[in-house]
Amino acid sequence: MTISRRILLQGTAAASAIGTFHIGTASAQTPEFSYKYANNLPLAHPMNVRANEAVEKIKAETKGRVAIQIFPNNQLGSDTDMLSQVRSGGVEFFTLSPLILSTLVPNASVSGIGFAFPNYDSVWKAMDGELGAYVRGQIGKANLVVMDKIWDNGFRQMTSSKAPINTPDDLKGLKIRVPVSPLWTSMFTAFQSAPASINFAEVYTALQTKIVDAQENPLAIISTAKLFEVQKYCSLTNHMWDGFWFLGNKRAWERLPEDLRAIVAKNLNAAAELERADVAKLNAGLRDDLTSKGMVFNETKADPFRDALRKAGFYAEWKKKYGDEAWGILEKAVGGSLS
Repeated sequence: MTISRRILLQGTAAASAIGTFHIGTASAQTPEFSYKYANNLPLAHPMNVRANEAVEKIKAETKGRVAIQIFPNNQLGSDTDMLSQVRSGGVEFFTLSPLILSTLVPNASVSGIGFAFPNYDSVWKAMDGELGAYVRGQIGKANLVVMDKIWDNGFRQMTSSKAPINTPDDLKGLKIRVPVSPLWTSMFTAFQSAPASINFAEVYTALQTKIVDAQENPLAIISTAKLFEVQKYCSLTNHMWDGFWFLGNKRAWERLPEDLRAIVAKNLNAAAELERADVAKLNAGLRDDLTSKGMVFNETKADPFRDALRKAGFYAEWKKKYGDEAWGILEKAVGGSLS
């Protein structure tokens, strides 16, 4: 299945079918396991399209024994609310950025260190390899289940309603929304910005009412969340790579017989890999779409931003917080010293 930009912007019949009801082939059989999956992304985002396909396959392959409802677009609350719900069992599954997950699992955010990954090849080598395995081990210690394959959110870009961001100096004093995560706050504080931690569900309004003047997200989210309506400038900084770990409530997961767990995990991991290709393709092609909507783009170079963070002590601070083991795995993954 190839997902075009048109599907991203307008949604699809498959995505439109997602909501607060069971998804899958109609069946008279009452499911033995009815689970809820919550996320914070719009219906048309590839994650929801691919998740919809996965739950259809799960229902078919388990012969109707496992039915998963999808609750997209923060229907069940903010990221922090849903993280609490997946821990308590209020929902059984939830996808979350490792950077926000770090409020519970501190070292989960090591993959999001600013200006660490130069390209997607280095990302997948790390996240499907030693770095991903390390982070999953940390998540497991927090009594959560996590699937093997991380889903893609994309490289993050900075947008502003005031002016383009070309150099680190352009970030000084800028009121910028960041997710509720210490790593983001720390990075933009190092740039001498004025970061404000705001849940994603409130971002559009915060930009519209000028509580903040800027934000940062991958192009696919800037598009699907219509942030182009309240932001004029988009600076292609690629300052962080971000993804989504597919998390499960441990008690709910362990209620599934082993054969059903294998079917669920297989389909969710396969969907993650398909979604990665979709998001990379969309983010690469969305510049023209967003330009047509009035956004003005500029490209930046990573080195001046990386140097500014190094001089501000950002890398040294986070190396100390994560510890030598995690930092060593990260530097090995990106092929060089950051600090």
